[in-house]
Amino acid sequence: MQIDLQTLWYLTVGTLLVSASLLLWERQAHPGRARVLGVLAAALFAFVLGCVLEMNRSHFPVALGMGAVNILMMLGYLLVLNAIAGLNGQWYFRPSVAALSFVAIAWTIAGTHFPAAFWNHVSSIPIALTCGLTAWILLRSRTVQQLRSRPIAVSISAVHAVFYLGRAFIAPILLQWYGQDIISIVGKATMYEAVLYSVAMPMSFLMIIREEEKLRLLHMSQTDQLTGLANRHAFFEQADRILRERHGDPVSLLAFDIDHFKAINDRHGHPTGDKVLQLFAETAREEAGPDALIVRLGGEEFAALLPRCDHSQALHRGSAIASRFAEAAARAEGLKTAATVSIGLAAPDCSDLAGMLASADGALYRAKALGRNRVETARPNELLLHPSADPLHHQMRVVAMGAS
Repeated sequence: MQIDLQTLWYLTVGTLLVSASLLLWERQAHPGRARVLGVLAAALFAFVLGCVLEMNRSHFPVALGMGAVNILMMLGYLLVLNAIAGLNGQWYFRPSVAALSFVAIAWTIAGTHFPAAFWNHVSSIPIALTCGLTAWILLRSRTVQQLRSRPIAVSISAVHAVFYLGRAFIAPILLQWYGQDIISIVGKATMYEAVLYSVAMPMSFLMIIREEEKLRLLHMSQTDQLTGLANRHAFFEQADRILRERHGDPVSLLAFDIDHFKAINDRHGHPTGDKVLQLFAETAREEAGPDALIVRLGGEEFAALLPRCDHSQALHRGSAIASRFAEAAARAEGLKTAATVSIGLAAPDCSDLAGMLASADGALYRAKALGRNRVETARPNELLLHPSADPLHHQMRVVAMGAS
């Protein structure tokens, strides 16, 4: 079935309008990305205006009609670039205005003398460069680096850039070989590719936005809201994976309990208690090591799983956390009380998560009994006496014991 160019123009306009409407609808569901979605929708409307003007180009002088269409299309591509850069909080509106002005000046000076060459070949160069830069920004973007949809979006912009480079540099060679008939073929190929781009580009952008939102919600579901640490569910899930993939490397576990936390809350109020918890979380992140998995188990109870960390290294890190926390609490502005932490280190013979938690818990209560603000190491094959140190009981416990 043959489709004429006019039908392809109508099809392109229709797909662009549908895609723009979807983007505007999605703004309600993603308020944090409303601006980038709005900018991309504006890009599609610029493409629509360019297409409508092209369909009625015969009503205008040749150079004026071609130049206006090309400027509108360039505006659309520059807005796409800004929408992609906006995912990283970057905007290139001023350079975009400069680029658009350069294209307008080029059409004014040279486009009036060589309209066919500009329309068929030269005008493709800035489009190719803009799409190539869009693909590069997406490829280097840290914001969307972990998203599965990113390679698709990169490929769409990259292929579009390569296509227009072909129009700029390969089509003139084909024109010399095969004559003017090649212009019609290139025009139809451009329209077929434009229809695909008008669907694939906005859909890939929506995939990025939705996947990003999904990961944000997943992160929220696995994070303790007050401290920003992993919550219990995330800890047990990630800790099991770490232990399965240890490949013989040592893994240690520290259990923490902030001393006299109930008394701090009763005497100074819960806002002060919250500040103590946040200060401890910040200290633990700094001292436990970059690969440590730190969790708030509940109340004033925390734990840290330390991959590739042997017993002596874990003891050193635990001591550093205890001393740094006491110093930080003493210096903290607005904190009405001193605070310390007791720490238990799991016995070196423990290898499963439940055993490590129970062993560290037993050592933690020994640290409490010996005066608090210290690190105690569980002994190998130690029989745990405290009832809360039972592994199953420990995993079910949500709040700290009253005696802290």
